Amino acid sequence: MVSWFCGMGVCFACAGPQSPRTCVPAPAGPVECPEPDVVVVGAGPGGLSAAVGAAGSGAAVVVVDLGARPGGQYLRAARHPLIERAEAHPRITFVQGHEVWAAGPGLRVGDRELRPRAVVLATGGYDRVVPFPGWDLPGVVTAGGAQALAKGQGVPIGRRVLVAGTGPFLLAVAASLREVGAEVVAVVEASRLSRWLRHPRAVVGSPGRLVEAARYLRGTAVWHGQRVTAVERYGDGLRALVSPKDRWVEVDAVCVGHGFTPSIELAVALGCDTRVDPRDGSLVVTVDDAQRSSVPGVLVAGEATGVGGAALAMAEGAIAGLAAAHHIGLIDDRALAAATASHRRTRARRLRFANALHAVYPAPDAVPPDGTVLCRCERVTVGRARADIVRYGIDDVRALKLLTRVGMGMCQGRMCGRTALALLRAETGQVPDPVAFARRPFAFPVPLRTLASLDGKGGHA
Repeated sequence: MVSWFCGMGVCFACAGPQSPRTCVPAPAGPVECPEPDVVVVGAGPGGLSAAVGAAGSGAAVVVVDLGARPGGQYLRAARHPLIERAEAHPRITFVQGHEVWAAGPGLRVGDRELRPRAVVLATGGYDRVVPFPGWDLPGVVTAGGAQALAKGQGVPIGRRVLVAGTGPFLLAVAASLREVGAEVVAVVEASRLSRWLRHPRAVVGSPGRLVEAARYLRGTAVWHGQRVTAVERYGDGLRALVSPKDRWVEVDAVCVGHGFTPSIELAVALGCDTRVDPRDGSLVVTVDDAQRSSVPGVLVAGEATGVGGAALAMAEGAIAGLAAAHHIGLIDDRALAAATASHRRTRARRLRFANALHAVYPAPDAVPPDGTVLCRCERVTVGRARADIVRYGIDDVRALKLLTRVGMGMCQGRMCGRTALALLRAETGQVPDPVAFARRPFAFPVPLRTLASLDGKGGHA
């Protein structure tokens, strides 16, 4: 996905890994593809694995993805065997440059409604944003946005850059920035390496990850146990306050990443049951051992079932694709069990490592100071939202949105929703409905001409 520039710099809502491009309407052009048995939404590692699994079992598969070519963010600009296998398969058709912008009972793609016999949602996730003073300044971007710009266009977000937050993804971002000529001052990591000592089994079971981390660490200064607590304008650039040492660092850009938020809008629109992931507090889709959701014929794989990385998504996608073929009667119970056995073992191993990652790199969930911008789209501060909650007795998300405008802008709460929920919980003592920010009639913005074209085609004008 390319990075899109808004008036405040690189848009948080658009540039994250496998993120919904909320500032640019979904393409409205005609969609040409055969009637599919299975539709796979997302052409990242999970989606490609699902497509290959379903097609290999005899299903006619259509893969819908916004990117110009298959691969998603993880396989961006790579010639991966999985991509080549999917592209070469005669029963897989790709619809690139399009999104599924609405769902239920059919899937709306551009001007067309697809009604497959089974659906696999491999919709990925986007950068988790943790607001802090100055996070809305030009030059402060998500880590995924900076990487998308570097890997997709070969452009550094700045000459002198600070990468901050938590998680191993920060090291990959720093490496991508260096490759395109940026000076990475440091990676400011909130966690400490010593936390890995509590998870020896996960470390031993994933030696490849250790090699990968060692490669990324070369030439990178990592400040463990520290975090960026504020950013402000300074001369022609920025300066970031790094705590607890309270030192100011002068840079051109600050790239911040605190993990990812699952993209579950389509699953919610289709009526799938959800749950709160106890590992990081994300709202995820509930699935069984075969990646089946609560809605018959809807399978879900990858980050939408819980953030776990590309390797886990591939294993889940393979299982989901085979389960989709089973749902439409192409393989029986015995064949499904046999075909998914190795993928289930891989999934268990990858899930163990993902669980360790969540424990080692917890995402912060504190409410920032009152002067901090909470909702970038509507320019609402934490203090104003807090005052309105008290003044009007707001005790649910719907009232919060209507009275404060938080979550009512272009990103529809994707950036501010989690912090807004934390603020509402802190002020009322109640646990608000986490589905409220994921329940959207349209998963992504679409041009009015697309809606108008639905009149007379089984849709609503």
